[in-house]
Amino acid sequence: MAWRDDGWLEGVDWLPSPNFGERPADAEVSLVVIHNISLPPDQFGGNWVEDFFLNRLDRNAHSYFATIADVQVSAHFYVRRDGRVIQFVGCDRRAWHAGQSCWCERANCNDYSVGIELEGADTTPFAPEQYVALWSLLEALRERYPLTAVAGHSHVAPGRKTDPGSHFDWAALVARHPDLALPPEVTA
Repeated sequence: MAWRDDGWLEGVDWLPSPNFGERPADAEVSLVVIHNISLPPDQFGGNWVEDFFLNRLDRNAHSYFATIADVQVSAHFYVRRDGRVIQFVGCDRRAWHAGQSCWCERANCNDYSVGIELEGADTTPFAPEQYVALWSLLEALRERYPLTAVAGHSHVAPGRKTDPGSHFDWAALVARHPDLALPPEVTA
């Protein structure tokens, strides 16, 4: 994997989302936020997540879609169950993935983080292929950015979000990147 100057990663699929902004001038990318997503909830496959991040989700295709069709969100990366990686926003820019959030008393995590969505649900283990892709993504991100921490969406938005859920393999992440700061309950 190689980086383009604008924060797009070669070797993954690109689907540019309109849902992004510029990072603040003094914001250095130091955090990765891990999420899970499935559309419809708890169902895998299809292109619904891609459509959601591209603002073209058909509100009539499923009853749940009518509740989120007008929401404008994105992530930098989406890792499908088969390990396919899709990039929606260049990492030098601010994707809209964390919402109201805080990490180590620093608010607005979108300003200084990269968001990685794993196709999944809180109640379902992730596929081995997803971890292979995630480990490669983290290595590539660490080559480009001074990452100091990885957290789940539930850690930066407690009480509001629950992902990536109890099935995420934090121990494997710790084994590969023992120098990264992780949420205290993960390392305890």
